[in-house]
Amino acid sequence: MKKTIKILFALLLLYDSFHITLAQQKQKLAQSGFQFLSVVSDARAAAMGEAMTSLQFGSSSLFFNPAGMSDMQTFIDVSASSNKWIADINHYTLSFAIKPFDGNYGVVGFTIQSVDYGEFYGTRVNKASPLGYDDIGIFKLSAIAIGLGYAKQLSDKFSVGGQIRWVHQDLGESIIPVINVGLDTTEQKISNKLSPLVFDFGTQYRTGYKSLVFGMSVRNFSSEVKYAKEGFQAPLVFTLGISMNLLDLINELPYNQSLYLSIDASHHRDHPEQIKIGLDYKIFNAFSIRIGYMSNNFESGMTYGIGVSKYGFTFDYSYTPFGVFDKVQRFTARFSL
Repeated sequence: MKKTIKILFALLLLYDSFHITLAQQKQKLAQSGFQFLSVVSDARAAAMGEAMTSLQFGSSSLFFNPAGMSDMQTFIDVSASSNKWIADINHYTLSFAIKPFDGNYGVVGFTIQSVDYGEFYGTRVNKASPLGYDDIGIFKLSAIAIGLGYAKQLSDKFSVGGQIRWVHQDLGESIIPVINVGLDTTEQKISNKLSPLVFDFGTQYRTGYKSLVFGMSVRNFSSEVKYAKEGFQAPLVFTLGISMNLLDLINELPYNQSLYLSIDASHHRDHPEQIKIGLDYKIFNAFSIRIGYMSNNFESGMTYGIGVSKYGFTFDYSYTPFGVFDKVQRFTARFSL
């Protein structure tokens, strides 16, 4: 009991210290970069309002809280997701985890996150042209993050995990005039490419009371980078979460049912704090119905989804009404062995 109190106290102290540090910083709303790192593609997570910090989620935990990978029950876990995002942008994620030696040395995972922005029609200002601009042709942008993660159960109650990611974003080239005294104006091409390292880490604590779990994660921690003059960092977010199977409070239910309630509180570098709430009802250990809610999410609030699991295969779907952007749909296929 004393050990439990010490761990909870340490988590609260860490939260207070981190929150005070953030509060003392200059407010930088909407001033972070690499925003594709904040977009969730996993269908189950999206359907539950992204409240995943205290849940055990196999290899997909690396996208939310790496510590959740430590309780993986299978030798291998693989997931692939497709996210039909707004403005015809497509996000894709892939995760893979392996638990060698029965998990005695932890769980190792690998992730890929990429974006397809589509094609853009490029122009540049040219006052001498009858149209006022020159056509520079079709161009494409790209963004990708590749990560290596590790998680381990330090005891039957406490787990830790972390991930390091190489993030690359290519926003094309800029052509700027260079004026030399006594000479004609020349042009210079500047490549807008950045490749910083981003770090994620987290913990989970199983209280021993039923299935009650606390979680904490820090995601997208990076140094400051810049394209031209204005520096920025990755979209740092600090999250505390709690979850429990509410049906543990009822004895001897038929049909192998579960009803997980998960709640997260997130502090973001670049937009207001959010409360995220998710419910996942599963029956026969095969069919799931999910619903979620996110506060301070201006174009979307409620989220919905379903899932089917059998013989190690899982298919998840989520639907998110997105205001003026119509809807967002996500699909995830998962395999565990």
